[in-house]
Amino acid sequence: MANIDSVRAVGIPVTDQDRAVEFYAGTLGFGKLMDAPMPQLGGRWIEVRPPGSAVTVALLPASERAPSGVDTGIRFTTGDAAALHAELSAAGVDVDELLVWEGVPPMFDFRDPDGNVLYVSQS
Repeated sequence: MANIDSVRAVGIPVTDQDRAVEFYAGTLGFGKLMDAPMPQLGGRWIEVRPPGSAVTVALLPASERAPSGVDTGIRFTTGDAAALHAELSAAGVDVDELLVWEGVPPMFDFRDPDGNVLYVSQS
């Protein structure tokens, strides 16, 4: 029987792909792996990836079927949530409070320029 054996990419709908690349690559430090015209999507197929990650993030043109400004459910990890929280805050990223609870890794959520919600927890 055939089965699914991995996750290649998760998609995030964005209204301005150039602005999204600047945020994900420039502000978050993701590497850009692919940027190809994809007229059937109304824009380009762009994939970025956190350093060392096997899973990529596809920055897809927002549409009626896939609007921007959503809770993506995507959870990233970092070795130091407090330091990353401080850096993103200093860079002007819309971040929420750093949550630190007994027995739970520190975590926070933030929004990209389109208002898409993303999460970070300490690994």
